[in-house]
Amino acid sequence: MTTHATDPFADWLALREPADAAARADDLVDRVRARLAAGRPLVVHDLGSGTGSMARWLAPRLPGPQHWVLYDRDPGLLDRALAAPPRAADGSPVRVETRRTDITRLTAADLTGADLVTASALLDMLTAEEIEAIVTACVGAGRPTLFTLSVIGRVRLDPPDELDAEVAAAFDAHQRRTVDGRRLLGPDAAAATVAAFRRRGVPVTVRSSPWRLGAGQDALIAEWFTDWCDAAVEQRPELAARITEYARRRLAEAAAGRLTVTVGHDDLLAGVE
Repeated sequence: MTTHATDPFADWLALREPADAAARADDLVDRVRARLAAGRPLVVHDLGSGTGSMARWLAPRLPGPQHWVLYDRDPGLLDRALAAPPRAADGSPVRVETRRTDITRLTAADLTGADLVTASALLDMLTAEEIEAIVTACVGAGRPTLFTLSVIGRVRLDPPDELDAEVAAAFDAHQRRTVDGRRLLGPDAAAATVAAFRRRGVPVTVRSSPWRLGAGQDALIAEWFTDWCDAAVEQRPELAARITEYARRRLAEAAAGRLTVTVGHDDLLAGVE
């Protein structure tokens, strides 16, 4: 079903899914629900769907029946999404269709028939040009757009450590790096997306949706923290020696339930007054 290269990323998505679900802004869903047409199946297009976690979170909060169209470049992740389709709020079945494609090349025509366009933990991996293209497609489709869990460059660890801010700054710089000629926006992506919608006359509501991780979530904290540090060292190799002891201390605190982590995100709802 999947390649070996896909499995670690799919495992990471599974590990973070409960924290994602707890963080997303429920009140934006209430506003979406009030705009949905009744009397016919609801059609949702989910961009960069991964294993389908957005559908598993949102479908039970919306009336049925529903038809979800999941877009991703990784066939292994799409196969996983098909294996466990969610159910709607009223218990109605949810049909899941997958499309293996590059979402940065989508047009309004690809989103024809959608009642809602969604994405989760996606925007910070895009360039300014790619965000402009996706916003153009969503605006052209003329339907509400819900983008959740975009990192915004705010991380707080408690208890604090003198190295926290330096690692955070290196991580943010890593997120803004250039990859194969693509200049990623990282923590600037959410604000860029809001601006892109508003330039086109589309209203946007922004809600904070932070991860708040603590006791009982040591596995997620450890995985997130290790990746956070690895990215910081990749960006600034001179940090490696100092981070080794820092990581040992922090991981010991996490294992003992003494470390809490807050990772800032924003959720955006466009096209709903």
